[in-house]
Amino acid sequence: MATATWLEVALNGGWGRQRQPGIPVTIDNIVAQGVACAREGAAIVHVHAYDEASGRQRDDADVYARIIEGIRERCDCIVYPTIPLGGDTSAAARFAAIEGLARRGLLECAVVDPGSVNIAGYVYLNSDEHIRHGLALAARHRFHPGYAIYEPGFLRLGAKLAHEAAAPQPIYRFMFSQGLSFGFPPAEYALEAYLRLLAEVTPGSPWMVAGLDVDILPLAGAAAKRGGHVRVGLEDAPLGSTRSNLEWVQAARSAILAAGSSLASPSEVRRTLNGN
Repeated sequence: MATATWLEVALNGGWGRQRQPGIPVTIDNIVAQGVACAREGAAIVHVHAYDEASGRQRDDADVYARIIEGIRERCDCIVYPTIPLGGDTSAAARFAAIEGLARRGLLECAVVDPGSVNIAGYVYLNSDEHIRHGLALAARHRFHPGYAIYEPGFLRLGAKLAHEAAAPQPIYRFMFSQGLSFGFPPAEYALEAYLRLLAEVTPGSPWMVAGLDVDILPLAGAAAKRGGHVRVGLEDAPLGSTRSNLEWVQAARSAILAAGSSLASPSEVRRTLNGN
């Protein structure tokens, strides 16, 4: 029997409305869009929290808790937050919201990105100390690390450090882009390269196609046919996207079904991650 495909939606990201006008910013809007996408088949919802007055990202456990609980009160899905950018922030401060949510029992997954990369004119910095701190939290609180794989070295290092930390099964998100100059473009040769490396360093691990400033839909069918999964949404979409989050989910759903796969339910995702 073919593996059902996980569909994830990344609702907003850190772009701000100047670069991605359609993103939800208020708690009510984030919750409403998350619920709508989950009801359309997204088993996983990824969110960034914002300060509603300034429109800037706000990494606060209380704000994230309101979003996560608000979505889960209305539908079953896996909701997970991001982390702040690196820089001079200590590991403990950077992961403070993650730890606060984990202590409340609200986390099934969380971002722990295993490497650093130049993106859109800045260095997305994840030091060894920060990666190990995030994985130690994952091991302690038993949530799954969500790995954004911007470059092949992220995959190799992420697999190594997750094994050393005895962390729960990571999710490997292969990050492609058309508009930004990191990693690979969204091409099947690039997917093949990632899959060959995955098979060498962590065979059988769950993976999905995703990205930034990219239309990932042309790879959605190929991913579904090969047992992988798909992430869409306004965090990942080409900047200035005229499609809404719901429309991205609907388009991805159609591509997955056209490839002969089915959509996984949240309970199916959990069973796979937990080895059941």
